[in-house]
Amino acid sequence: MKALIPVMLGLFAVAAQAATPNEILAGYRAEAAKHNPRYQPSAELGAQFYTRLFSASAKMPSCSSCHGDDPSRSGSHVVTGKAIGPLAPGANAERFTDPAKVEKWFRRNCGEVLGRACSAAEKADLIAFLMRGR
Repeated sequence: MKALIPVMLGLFAVAAQAATPNEILAGYRAEAAKHNPRYQPSAELGAQFYTRLFSASAKMPSCSSCHGDDPSRSGSHVVTGKAIGPLAPGANAERFTDPAKVEKWFRRNCGEVLGRACSAAEKADLIAFLMRGR
Protein backbone atom coordinates (compact mmCIF):
# COMPACT_ATOMS: atom_id res chain seq x y z
CA MET A 1 0.00 0.00 0.00
CA LYS A 2 2.82 2.42 0.87
CA ALA A 3 4.32 1.89 -2.58
CA LEU A 4 1.04 2.96 -4.19
CA ILE A 5 0.87 6.31 -2.38
CA PRO A 6 3.53 8.07 -4.52
CA VAL A 7 1.94 6.70 -7.68
CA MET A 8 -1.51 7.88 -6.59
CA LEU A 9 -0.14 11.31 -5.66
CA GLY A 10 1.56 11.56 -9.05
CA LEU A 11 -1.66 10.71 -10.86
CA PHE A 12 -3.53 13.28 -8.80
CA ALA A 13 -0.95 15.95 -9.68
CA VAL A 14 -1.30 15.18 -13.39
CA ALA A 15 -5.10 15.28 -13.17
CA ALA A 16 -4.96 18.57 -11.24
CA GLN A 17 -3.09 20.18 -14.15
CA ALA A 18 -5.52 18.96 -16.78
CA ALA A 19 -7.83 21.66 -18.07
CA THR A 20 -10.33 22.30 -20.78
CA PRO A 21 -9.92 24.83 -23.57
CA ASN A 22 -12.68 26.88 -21.91
CA GLU A 23 -10.72 26.98 -18.65
CA ILE A 24 -7.53 28.01 -20.44
CA LEU A 25 -9.49 30.70 -22.30
CA ALA A 26 -11.06 31.93 -19.04
CA GLY A 27 -7.62 32.29 -17.47
CA TYR A 28 -6.32 34.45 -20.31
CA ARG A 29 -9.57 36.46 -20.33
CA ALA A 30 -9.16 37.17 -16.62
CA GLU A 31 -5.53 38.19 -17.12
CA ALA A 32 -6.46 40.50 -20.01
CA ALA A 33 -9.32 41.99 -17.98
CA LYS A 34 -6.77 43.21 -15.41
CA HIS A 35 -5.54 45.63 -18.10
CA ASN A 36 -8.94 46.30 -19.65
CA PRO A 37 -11.93 45.50 -17.39
CA ARG A 38 -14.29 45.46 -20.39
CA TYR A 39 -12.21 42.95 -22.35
CA GLN A 40 -14.05 40.00 -23.90
CA PRO A 41 -12.36 37.42 -26.16
CA SER A 42 -13.07 37.92 -29.84
CA ALA A 43 -12.98 35.02 -32.31
CA GLU A 44 -12.91 37.58 -35.11
CA LEU A 45 -9.78 39.25 -33.72
CA GLY A 46 -8.32 35.78 -33.17
CA ALA A 47 -8.89 34.92 -36.84
CA GLN A 48 -7.16 38.14 -37.89
CA PHE A 49 -4.28 37.42 -35.52
CA TYR A 50 -3.91 33.87 -36.88
CA THR A 51 -3.34 35.09 -40.44
CA ARG A 52 -1.67 38.45 -39.74
CA LEU A 53 1.79 38.81 -41.26
CA PHE A 54 4.39 39.86 -38.72
CA SER A 55 7.90 40.96 -39.64
CA ALA A 56 9.95 39.05 -37.05
CA SER A 57 10.63 36.09 -39.33
CA ALA A 58 10.60 35.89 -43.11
CA LYS A 59 10.15 32.10 -42.95
CA MET A 60 7.40 32.18 -40.29
CA PRO A 61 5.48 35.44 -40.73
CA SER A 62 2.17 34.14 -39.33
CA CYS A 63 0.61 31.37 -37.28
CA SER A 64 -0.82 29.95 -40.48
CA SER A 65 2.68 29.61 -41.97
CA CYS A 66 3.11 26.35 -40.05
CA HIS A 67 -0.41 25.55 -38.87
CA GLY A 68 -1.98 26.08 -42.30
CA ASP A 69 -4.93 28.16 -43.43
CA ASP A 70 -7.37 25.74 -41.77
CA PRO A 71 -6.42 25.15 -38.12
CA SER A 72 -8.66 22.06 -38.02
CA ARG A 73 -6.18 20.33 -40.34
CA SER A 74 -2.59 19.25 -39.77
CA GLY A 75 0.26 21.54 -40.73
CA SER A 76 4.03 21.31 -40.88
CA HIS A 77 6.84 23.43 -39.54
CA VAL A 78 8.18 25.53 -42.42
CA VAL A 79 11.81 25.18 -41.29
CA THR A 80 12.04 21.61 -39.99
CA GLY A 81 9.21 20.02 -41.98
CA LYS A 82 7.98 18.36 -38.78
CA ALA A 83 4.28 17.46 -38.86
CA ILE A 84 2.04 19.52 -36.58
CA GLY A 85 -1.34 18.19 -35.51
CA PRO A 86 -4.47 20.31 -35.91
CA LEU A 87 -4.43 23.40 -33.71
CA ALA A 88 -8.21 23.61 -33.28
CA PRO A 89 -9.40 21.75 -30.16
CA GLY A 90 -12.43 20.45 -32.07
CA ALA A 91 -10.08 18.52 -34.36
CA ASN A 92 -7.42 17.68 -31.76
CA ALA A 93 -8.73 16.87 -28.29
CA GLU A 94 -5.27 17.35 -26.73
CA ARG A 95 -5.07 21.04 -27.65
CA PHE A 96 -5.40 23.54 -24.81
CA THR A 97 -5.71 20.94 -22.05
CA ASP A 98 -2.35 21.38 -20.30
CA PRO A 99 -1.67 24.94 -19.03
CA ALA A 100 2.11 24.43 -18.88
CA LYS A 101 2.24 23.08 -22.43
CA VAL A 102 0.00 25.90 -23.68
CA GLU A 103 2.32 28.51 -22.16
CA LYS A 104 5.41 26.73 -23.48
CA TRP A 105 4.12 26.82 -27.06
CA PHE A 106 2.79 30.37 -26.83
CA ARG A 107 6.17 31.51 -25.50
CA ARG A 108 8.07 29.72 -28.26
CA ASN A 109 5.75 30.48 -31.17
CA CYS A 110 5.02 34.10 -30.26
CA GLY A 111 8.75 34.72 -29.95
CA GLU A 112 9.45 33.16 -33.34
CA VAL A 113 6.53 34.67 -35.24
CA LEU A 114 5.90 38.01 -33.51
CA GLY A 115 9.38 38.61 -32.11
CA ARG A 116 7.80 39.24 -28.70
CA ALA A 117 5.52 37.66 -26.13
CA CYS A 118 1.83 37.46 -26.98
CA SER A 119 -0.49 39.41 -24.71
CA ALA A 120 -3.16 37.64 -22.68
CA ALA A 121 -5.78 39.23 -24.95
CA GLU A 122 -4.06 37.93 -28.08
CA LYS A 123 -3.93 34.44 -26.58
CA ALA A 124 -7.60 34.57 -25.54
CA ASP A 125 -8.70 35.87 -28.95
CA LEU A 126 -6.72 33.15 -30.72
CA ILE A 127 -8.16 30.40 -28.53
CA ALA A 128 -11.69 31.80 -29.03
CA PHE A 129 -11.13 31.62 -32.81
CA LEU A 130 -9.74 28.09 -32.64
CA MET A 131 -12.60 26.90 -30.44
CA ARG A 132 -15.17 28.37 -32.82
CA GLY A 133 -13.91 26.26 -35.68
CA ARG A 134 -14.16 27.18 -39.35
